[in-house]
Amino acid sequence: MQLSEFDYELPENLIAQKPASRRTQSKMMVLDKDLKTIEHKHFFDIVDYLDENDVLVLNNTKVFPARLLGHKITGANVEVFLLKEYETRQWEALIKPSKRVNGGNIIKISDELYAKTLVRLDGGKWLVELGYKGDIHEILARVGNVPLPPYIERKLDNESLKKLDFKRYQTVFAKHAGSVAAPTAGLHFTKDILKKLKAKGIQVCYVTLNVGLGTFKPVKCENILEHKMDSESFEISKKTAKIINDAKETGKKIVAVGTTSVRTLETCFQKHGEIKAGKDSSCLFIYPPYEFKIVDKLITNFHLPKSTLIMLASAFADKDFIFEAYQEAIENKYRFYSYGDCMLIQ
Repeated sequence: MQLSEFDYELPENLIAQKPASRRTQSKMMVLDKDLKTIEHKHFFDIVDYLDENDVLVLNNTKVFPARLLGHKITGANVEVFLLKEYETRQWEALIKPSKRVNGGNIIKISDELYAKTLVRLDGGKWLVELGYKGDIHEILARVGNVPLPPYIERKLDNESLKKLDFKRYQTVFAKHAGSVAAPTAGLHFTKDILKKLKAKGIQVCYVTLNVGLGTFKPVKCENILEHKMDSESFEISKKTAKIINDAKETGKKIVAVGTTSVRTLETCFQKHGEIKAGKDSSCLFIYPPYEFKIVDKLITNFHLPKSTLIMLASAFADKDFIFEAYQEAIENKYRFYSYGDCMLIQ
């Protein structure tokens, strides 16, 4: 299967630069993958499409302020983008501009935080050691910036947008800090919507997959089979494992919120033949054709052309149908990508 098969043209003005005024006001396109029908709704209508025969699975990872702006002793400005913690104080990071740093450089972020470059890693990454006193996540909340995708344009001196992003580029159920990108399908949920769903008898459970930059890494090979996904860590609780396994045995439908929830569940089933509690990692690349073993319905945003995310959606529904839906979304002025609208595929 060729990369060019997953391309489409998107008018730049449809790339959402800000979230909807209210989370549930986002548009929601409803796709019936068997009947090949398309409906146009809003996210608050999700309550009408799910019932007691559905189990909702959400990714409760939490985005941390991974983007740090600092300078070397020479005064040269340097950006440190934290990716994941290896061990206490040692992190894998991207540094820009990479050419300005060598091993042993000190990059001052603030009076309470600095980064020391240790070893250059593969893929333009660095191993850095952070120097600080106290709780690193409290410090990052004060001095860090939200790691927004590059297609969301921001001036870092805009304090009102910075506050908006801290609040809205995070799900209302975020719990475990570890992601450098939000599981964006979950951004549409509010506590009130979750309360209404539970009142209808819908079980809600959580997995944790820490979203890394690998989720959004561009596919550069024309033969998509040559693409390799970066590994991302995940955790499934005993409670969630039991809910999902029981649901599959009794014929209930599993509704995955976001591609990260899909890959967590499908990876676990591939390894164990069931959903098993514990910590693991996923580098599962889902593209057509793929037989889903756990997930029955999918809530997902509209994704970038030629991305692994649109390939997963194309595997879940017929690829031609997905691209027909994307074209209809463009014609109806849907908002695309992280802060954009969503679709329910059932």
